[in-house]
Formats: sequence, C-alpha cells, structure tokens
Amino acid sequence: MRRGLNFLGVALCLGLLGYAWYAQAVLHLDPCPLCIFQRVGVAALGVVFLLAAVHQPRRRGAAVYGVLLLLAALATIGVAARHLWIQHLPEGAVPACGATLSYMLEILPITDVVRKVLSGSGECARVTWTMLGLSMPGWVLLAAAGLGVLGAYANFAGQRTPAAAHDSG
Repeated sequence: MRRGLNFLGVALCLGLLGYAWYAQAVLHLDPCPLCIFQRVGVAALGVVFLLAAVHQPRRRGAAVYGVLLLLAALATIGVAARHLWIQHLPEGAVPACGATLSYMLEILPITDVVRKVLSGSGECARVTWTMLGLSMPGWVLLAAAGLGVLGAYANFAGQRTPAAAHDSG
C-alpha cells in the first residue's frame, strides 16, 4: 500500500508540473519568481515521493520520507501563502516589478535571490488565471497540503508489519 500511495504522489506532482508547463507554453502565462519557487517545491515533493516508492523502506526509513515530504509540503505551502498575500495587497502597497529570476541568479548570491523573491514584486501580484475563484497559488497551496497529507499517511500510517496486520484480523 505504501509504495502505491508514494507512486500516486509522484503522479500527482507530475500532473501539477505538467499543467504548469501547459499554462506557460499553451496559455502563455509567464510564471513569476514565486510561481517558479512553487514549481520547485512541487518537484521536490515528486522527487521525495519517487525515492520513497523506489526505495520502499521499512518503518524508520518510511518515517524519514514522511518527514521530508511534510517539510517539502510546508515549504511549498509557505511560498504559495506568501504569493496569495502579495496578490491581496492593496494596489499602492504592491512592490514594483523587479529583475527577472534568471538575471538575479546570475548576479546575486542565492540567499539574496531567495530573500528578494520572497519579498515579492509587481508581477507576483497580478492574477492572470483563476478557477472556481482561486488563483494559481491558491490551488498550489491546496495541492501541497493534500500532498503533505498523502505523504504523511503513506509513510506514517499503517506502520504495522504485514504479519501483524494478518494477526489482528
């Protein structure tokens, strides 16, 4: 069961990243720096789900994967929540648009890039896509929360061994 749930997590992450690519390439929605950070978070979740599925660890190893999945989900939720907060700022309070992410990565240390991206900018405040009243970061927040729950359930719940499961009935 654990392996199947971890592979489900991989498939869901691939689906989210696939839609992000579709939104960029087909719908022509250019991602802002915070969107890119959210994609990195979803990709990190997918990688950890894949490692957990392929490794298929026992009790302690599964717990380690569960913790890693929760940390990746919480980080992704944090970035998405920050993005939503920036989108809901009053018009005069939104910071001006900044340099592109690729340019910042070329000239600044990574810690400064992360700090600047998380502070947000004008392009992060624009809402260019919604579904059922939620913008893209709102859906990413919900998806990351669901993936965190899935990762925790898959890797913490059902920690009994197969023999113990048969003995209980």
